[in-house]
Amino acid sequence: MVTPRPQKKVLSDLKASILNPALTSHFQCWFYPPSAVRSLLPTGEVQDDRLWSLSCSEAALPGTSLATNEMVNDHTGVTERHVYRRQYDTTASFTFYVDHDYKMINFFEKWIGYTVNEGYDHLQEEGVSNPSSDNYFYRVNFPKLYQTSIYIKKFEKDYNRVLEYKFLKAYPLSINSMPVTYEASQVLKCTVNFNFSRYLVETRHNIPPIQLFDGPVQENGVTNNAITLNV
Repeated sequence: MVTPRPQKKVLSDLKASILNPALTSHFQCWFYPPSAVRSLLPTGEVQDDRLWSLSCSEAALPGTSLATNEMVNDHTGVTERHVYRRQYDTTASFTFYVDHDYKMINFFEKWIGYTVNEGYDHLQEEGVSNPSSDNYFYRVNFPKLYQTSIYIKKFEKDYNRVLEYKFLKAYPLSINSMPVTYEASQVLKCTVNFNFSRYLVETRHNIPPIQLFDGPVQENGVTNNAITLNV
C-alpha cells in the first residue's frame, strides 16, 4: 500500500476536521432504577428521572481492550499476539451534585440496600425485629431484580449528532467516601461506581431536535417518557 504524498491544505480543510473538536462539557446520563428500587423512594422522586440525569456532573466514556495469546514458535524471531476475547472496564464512575435534601445519597443508598435485601420481610420470618438487632442478617436479591441499563449520551452544541453508550446489566457497586470539613464550603458531590457486563455504542447524525433519550423506554417494567430539547 502506497500512502499519499504530502499536500497543501487550505483553511476550509482544517475547519472541517481538526478545528471542530468534540467538547467534554456536553453530555447527559440517564439511570433507570428497577421498579422495586423506585418503590422505596419518596413519591415525588419516583418518576423524576431528570433529577438523577441533571445532577450528574461528571462521567467517563468507557474503555475496552483485547485479550491476546502470545505465539512465539510460528516464525523464527517473531512474536505474534492473536486476539481471543474482548474485555470491558469493570466499573463506570459517575459523580453527582448532592441537593440540600440529600436525594442523591438516599437514592443510591436505597438501591444498594435493595441489592443486598436490607428490607424487613426476611427478618420477620426469622423473628428479627429490625436491622439494628444484634442478630441482623441479609439475603442478597437475584441479579435481575437490581440490574438495569444506564446511558451516557455525548452530544455537541448544535445537537445534531449523538454518541450513545448503553451499559447492560448495570447496578451501583460502591459509593465513594464524601469528606466534610469546617473549612471553606464547597458543593457536596457523591461519586457512585457502577458495575456492568458490557456496553453498546451507537452514533446518530442530523437529529433536530435531539431526543436526549428515546422514549418511551421500558426498563425493568418501568416506562420512561422521552425528553426533547429544541435548539
